[in-house]
Amino acid sequence: MTSPTWYDVLDVSPDASADEIRAAWRAAIADLDPTDRRFAALNQAAEVLLDPERRAAYDAELAPPAPEPGPAAPAVVAPAAGRSRGVIPAWLLIALAAAVLIVAGVATYVYATQPSDRAVEDATSAAQSAAERAVVPILSYDAKHLDESRAAAEQYLTGSYRKEYDQLFDGIIEQNAPSTGTVLKAELVRSSIVRATEDRVQVFALVNQARTNNKQKTPQIYKNWVTITMEKVDGDWLVAGMDT
Repeated sequence: MTSPTWYDVLDVSPDASADEIRAAWRAAIADLDPTDRRFAALNQAAEVLLDPERRAAYDAELAPPAPEPGPAAPAVVAPAAGRSRGVIPAWLLIALAAAVLIVAGVATYVYATQPSDRAVEDATSAAQSAAERAVVPILSYDAKHLDESRAAAEQYLTGSYRKEYDQLFDGIIEQNAPSTGTVLKAELVRSSIVRATEDRVQVFALVNQARTNNKQKTPQIYKNWVTITMEKVDGDWLVAGMDT
C-alpha cells in the first residue's frame, strides 16, 4: 500500500490550483488545535504545494520512474602499446587519492557546520518565547496613545519589517483611530511551531483581539490565527513577518 501524498492530506487533486489548495488547507485547520498531530501535517502539505518550485520538485518525485535501458554491450578497449594489460598508471593513483581526500574534507566540513538538534531546539524555544512577547503589542493600539503603541511594537521588529509596519500604522491606524477612538487589545491564547532552523523560526499563534471605539463601548472579540516569522538578528529574535 502506498503512503498518502500531500495532495491526499489536503484532499485535493494533483492538478488543483493554488487557490483551491489554500482554501482546502484553511478549511482543514479551521477547527484544529495546533497541538493536534494533523495540524503539522496539513501545514507541511500546504507549504510544499503552495510553493511553485517545491511543488514541481515534489510532483517530479511522484512521477513513475522511466524504464531503465537494457544492458549495453561491453566496450572492447585495446591495451595501449608498451603498457601491460590491467596496470594502472601511478599518476592516476595519485589523482584518485587526492580526490578522495578532498571529498572527505568537504564531508567533514559540512557535518561539522550543521547545527545540532540541541541548538535548533534551544533556538526554537527562544524564538517562540520572543514571538509570544511580540505579538501582543504588534496587534494592539490605543487611539489616545498612538506614539506609545507604535514604540511598544517596533522594538520587536526587524528593520525591513518595521518599514511595512510603519506604512500600515501611518496609512491606516493614524488616519482613522483618533476620529473613531478605537482601542484594540490583543491577548495571546496559545502558540505552536510550524517549522524551525537555528536562525529562522515560524510560530503559529491564536490571538484574541478586543476592540472598542466611540460607538461600541462593549468589547468586540475577534479571533485571529497568526503566522509569525522570527529571525535572529545580532543575537536577538525579532519579527521579520506576520501573516493573519
